[in-house]
Amino acid sequence: MPHAGSFYELVGGEPTFRKLIDEFYAGVATDPLLRPLYPEEDLGPAADRLRLFLIQYWGGPNTYSQQRGHPRLRMRHAPFPIGPAERDAWLRHMRRAQDTLNLPPEQDARLWQYLEHAAHFMVNTED
Repeated sequence: MPHAGSFYELVGGEPTFRKLIDEFYAGVATDPLLRPLYPEEDLGPAADRLRLFLIQYWGGPNTYSQQRGHPRLRMRHAPFPIGPAERDAWLRHMRRAQDTLNLPPEQDARLWQYLEHAAHFMVNTED
């Protein structure tokens, strides 16, 4: 159940996060640096996981935890080398995707601040 008055509801709920993630993975699909980090041939499962995680994080249904347990983001990403170049590519695609949402400035800034923080948190190598 979404939390009343949550950021999730404020930005338009599931359709907003679906659009964000669909746009993001459209960029990842053709990125020579990021695409190899996704071992599945179809990016759909990765897109579903990220969408469900963000929905839950921002106050939507807790489907992510029901299906996958605790997020453990660093642990789940540890097998993949994520350096500054991968972080920057991820942020570039996410910024482009977020721009398609046309969120009001305050909501846009709040979402972007989180995404930047998360991207920096995932760096696990300097290479």
